[in-house]
Amino acid sequence: MPDDAPPDDAPMDRRRFFRRGLSELLKPIAQAIAPFERVAQKIGELDGGPPRREIPPGLWLRPPGAVAEKTFLQTCTRGGECVRACPAHCIKIDATGRNGAGAPYIDVNSAACVVCNGLYCMHVCPSGSLVPTSINDIDMGTAVWHEESCTRSIGSDCRICVDQCPLGDMAITVKDGLIAVKPLGCIGCGMCQMHCPTNPKSIVVIPKAAKES
Repeated sequence: MPDDAPPDDAPMDRRRFFRRGLSELLKPIAQAIAPFERVAQKIGELDGGPPRREIPPGLWLRPPGAVAEKTFLQTCTRGGECVRACPAHCIKIDATGRNGAGAPYIDVNSAACVVCNGLYCMHVCPSGSLVPTSINDIDMGTAVWHEESCTRSIGSDCRICVDQCPLGDMAITVKDGLIAVKPLGCIGCGMCQMHCPTNPKSIVVIPKAAKES
């Protein structure tokens, strides 16, 4: 060996040889996982995108037929007639006032409004806080779809939110592979949100009070 040759020259050549061989062996694996890396990259990019639209703090989904939020809170007697009349048991009153500001509210994650045939809650209200309203004119809120957390974004054909909607394609449908909420048709019952299988929910109802504030 020449005096000026580095003593580890031969080991380095062997390491380069094995690295090249290992690289060739791993190419098929790298090609196989590339699609998953692209999905992960897309999700990472979405993380820095616009914020999710969630229910603003202090705003609650009210029973169908509810008047404007401020008037609702001022006129509701908190007597519980609507709670007792609801066949879906989705209307609640929190006597402590922590939830719903002490007035009737609906937590769609536990029980959504099924838009029953009788719409009993609005007919038993003694104060006029709930006004008898036809189904198509009910405005409890509007559903908002979040593509980034929906299973459809990774190839699933999930359409639970569409199938569970009591108004059908008048309010929500699948268009070009995406969930499309129709703001003029959606009444904000929350059935889509309640049945959505993802966590966090990929479709949430923004109460109509958010439009009033």
